[in-house]
Amino acid sequence: MALIDSPYLAIPGKKIRLADWPTDDTGEFADKAEAKAASGKNLKKLDELQQVLYAQAKHAVLIVFQAMDGGGKDGAVRHVLGRVNPQGCIVTSFKVPTVEESKHDFLWRIHKAAPERGMIGVFNRSHYESVLVERVRKLAPREVWSGRYDHINAFEKLLADEGTTILKFFLHISWEEQKRRMEARLDDPTKNWKFSPADLKERRRWGDYMAAYEDCLRKCSTKHAPWYIVPADHKWYRDWVISDTIVQTIKKLKLEYPPPMKDADKYHVK
Repeated sequence: MALIDSPYLAIPGKKIRLADWPTDDTGEFADKAEAKAASGKNLKKLDELQQVLYAQAKHAVLIVFQAMDGGGKDGAVRHVLGRVNPQGCIVTSFKVPTVEESKHDFLWRIHKAAPERGMIGVFNRSHYESVLVERVRKLAPREVWSGRYDHINAFEKLLADEGTTILKFFLHISWEEQKRRMEARLDDPTKNWKFSPADLKERRRWGDYMAAYEDCLRKCSTKHAPWYIVPADHKWYRDWVISDTIVQTIKKLKLEYPPPMKDADKYHVK
């Protein structure tokens, strides 16, 4: 897959220091309204591209979202992919592995959810939890999680070789913005359900998570499955970056509708 020109691309093999990546960038937009208008154009184009993708059924697209709590994964799925035809898009959220899933290798449940040709698949959290949460919480020993980067790269290369275009987005928010979003969930009774006391424990591990993310971004951003580090403090700019990256990437596939029927004129609908 040809990589698009983006300032948010985690260049394959290059060391990442997340503190050097701004979380509040707004690019060249003068204001929120301008960015939302640009996003609207992207979403219209994405809708058109998805129709051809589905009809041609030659390529699949896998979009992966990872972020700290409050990073905006649900919002990105809703605002960027909420307008595409649900018949051609499947969203999978990966929670704590079930008993059955725990009896298999860590990629078993992931591979089952990979999109078929013609489909857009969205992972809200993903196989990267096995080198993030399991690493930080010490749910797996170092010798186990450290070997998983190679397994992940091989898995993603397999999908790419078989026709899946992979885009991975790390929604990068600041410590301060996470605090604001958590407080907003507590202040609004209709959003209390989004908050868990366990979120505070995870917040205290911020530094450990940043180190874990830096490693997976460096080790697993590849030409066939790139990572993009998205400034996510401003939701409207987050949505533009994601929508623009998806549209630019899918356009490179040069999708085409299947050839028209040669004898279509022989059929008459009565």
